[in-house]
Amino acid sequence: MRNVFLAAAAVSVLAVPAFAQANPEPRGYGSLGYTHMEGDAAQTGAVTGRLGVDLNRYLAVETEVGVGVKDKDITVAGVDGQIKHEWDAAGYVVGKYPIGDKLELFARGGYGHTELKQELAGAETKVGGDSWNYGVGAKYYLDGVNGVRADWTRRDFRDDRGEADAYSVSYIRRF
Repeated sequence: MRNVFLAAAAVSVLAVPAFAQANPEPRGYGSLGYTHMEGDAAQTGAVTGRLGVDLNRYLAVETEVGVGVKDKDITVAGVDGQIKHEWDAAGYVVGKYPIGDKLELFARGGYGHTELKQELAGAETKVGGDSWNYGVGAKYYLDGVNGVRADWTRRDFRDDRGEADAYSVSYIRRF
């Protein structure tokens, strides 16, 4: 019995290179860019970072985190205030369609949270919330590793908190 296990182990070690060639390992990618968000409440902006893993040629998973850098000044009934984009985070399943070696189209869907706060007359009110997110975009790789990414994502907030459209442009790198 021991010899059978040793033989099976030896065969599996020899089979690893062949398996690796037939099924390449998932590739990771990261991006850093700017996201402009237009919604019912205001127009804000964030620096957004993403990390993802290509599960195969047509499917990936990714996470994103944004930190607000552009707030919106507002006036309600003659009172000045501001809507602040604090942060946001989301997770997505991404369907991809490669067009050649450099261009890739994608659609993604997931769930996220956007933290927006409205300051008006000294009072703070939470404007953001949890959302179902979906969108489309494209990646163009300049040299197979470095590239640019542009996408649109709709954030459909729960509990009748409205919707927001997020437009992003980023630098992307595979690793």
